Amino acid sequence: MPRLIGLLGGSFNPAHRAHRAVSLAAMDALGLDEVWWLVSPGNPLKAGAKDMAPFEARVASARAMARRSRIKVSDFEAKNGTRYTVDTVARLIRRWPRHRFIWLMGEDSVAEFHQWRRWRDLVRMVPIAVISRPGYDDDARAARATGWLRRFVRPASQARHWTEWSAPAIIFLRLPPDPTSATRLRAINPHWHRRFASKLSRAVQQ
Repeated sequence: MPRLIGLLGGSFNPAHRAHRAVSLAAMDALGLDEVWWLVSPGNPLKAGAKDMAPFEARVASARAMARRSRIKVSDFEAKNGTRYTVDTVARLIRRWPRHRFIWLMGEDSVAEFHQWRRWRDLVRMVPIAVISRPGYDDDARAARATGWLRRFVRPASQARHWTEWSAPAIIFLRLPPDPTSATRLRAINPHWHRRFASKLSRAVQQ
């Protein structure tokens, strides 16, 4: 059956409660059947990051955070060898042509959106929902991509009608704020991934 799917990509380094909260809120606001978390094997804009945890640990943290919800954690990019969002979305559309996809991105990502490979092509493939994040309003408004995207903005009141839109189409969702950030969590516990690594090791041995 065709399904309405929100796509949320990221490093999930680690996955945290804000990822879950915004996904569930976006699911409700947009009338989605599911949200898929696309865990990136390696974010091109964070290449060489010294605090990037192993992929397996990041996937495990995402699965733990998504438990008992309609959020599905996917290693699609790792399995298909895609590194850039535009290529990943193109393959997802080919793989599931009957599903309807909408790309979910945090307001903090808008500032660097112009650095994404073929970002205009991505905007022409699927609608985009930008999720508000505390403290990033000004950066999003000043972003280089915002001027080009502005002509395609749809009113928030039409959120549940996104399947009727033709891309390019973008909507800004004002969802309940959550200040949790992966950067802060890593600062508190830089070795957070070790507990998942030990669990994965025990699972392999059994």
